[in-house]
Parts: sequence; structure tokens; C-alpha cells
Amino acid sequence: MKTILWATLTANGNYARNASPEHPPKQEAFSDFLDQVKAAGNFIVGRRTFESFQAGGESPFGDVDIVVISKSVKDIPGVKVVESPQAALAYLQEKGYTTALLSGGADLHNAFLQQGLVDEILFPIAPVLEGKGYNILLNQDHYQYKDIQLLDFKSLGGGVVRLHYAIGRE
Repeated sequence: MKTILWATLTANGNYARNASPEHPPKQEAFSDFLDQVKAAGNFIVGRRTFESFQAGGESPFGDVDIVVISKSVKDIPGVKVVESPQAALAYLQEKGYTTALLSGGADLHNAFLQQGLVDEILFPIAPVLEGKGYNILLNQDHYQYKDIQLLDFKSLGGGVVRLHYAIGRE
């Protein structure tokens, strides 16, 4: 199964933090995320990020399979809850998916990356500079990537560009 990590970054390379009234997500980046969700038919998300999606009220995701990874919460109505990246991928594969979209947050992204479970990365880059944010932190003792190849880049409008990479492995 191909696993695609989707994460908005700021222009200085930080993860864009969860939406706040002062700094809402760029609409162009969120629209791209919705397009990726529609194409994959699913997405994997951490509990805190999922709760931030739900805070706005009605779900914008329609009829897609959402898998929440959580060790503390065992049941969330309308979504599948699992405890590990491997369990999330196994669930989606059992349902017949060939692509899994990984959407957030930073801890979850790092867990998938460190375990070598990501094949491609989509990075919308928002035209903002942020002093505080999250980072991709790879523990080289667990897994080291050999090569990252740029597959595509696209302007999404509003100053947002998306970079699309394939991850080569040793």
C-alpha cells in the first residue's frame, strides 16, 4: 500500500500549527487536503488533530474512511480507532485501499517516518514565517532514508505552493 504524508509547512520549514482564530489555515492548503482526501477515499490522523477537525462542527470530509490513531481513546463514533501506524494501514488494506493518506499531527508523522512507512510526501508551503512550530524529527537509529526525489510542484494560489516528493529507501 502506498502511504502519502500530507502536511502544511510554513515558509521557514515548521509545521503550521493547529488553526487558531489569529492564524487560520490557508484556504488553498485546506482545499488541497480535501482534494487529496477525496482521491484516496481515506485518511489517517492522530486524535488531537482529529478533534481539531471536529471543533468546527459539521465534517467537511463526506463519506471517507477516517482512521484515528490513539492509545488513550478506544472508540469515536463514525471513525475507526486503532493504536498503531501498522494497524491503521492494515485496516485500510483490508478494506481494499491501495493508497493511504496520512494527515496529522507531527507526532504521528514522525512515527510513520521513523518506521519507514511513508512512500510520498505532499508539502503545501504557506507564505508565513512562524517562530514556534513543530518539526520533522527522524531518529537515524531506527530508519534512514537514502533519497528524496521531487516528483512535482504546483502553485495552489494565494502564495501557497505544494511540493510532492517520493522517498527512496536504502
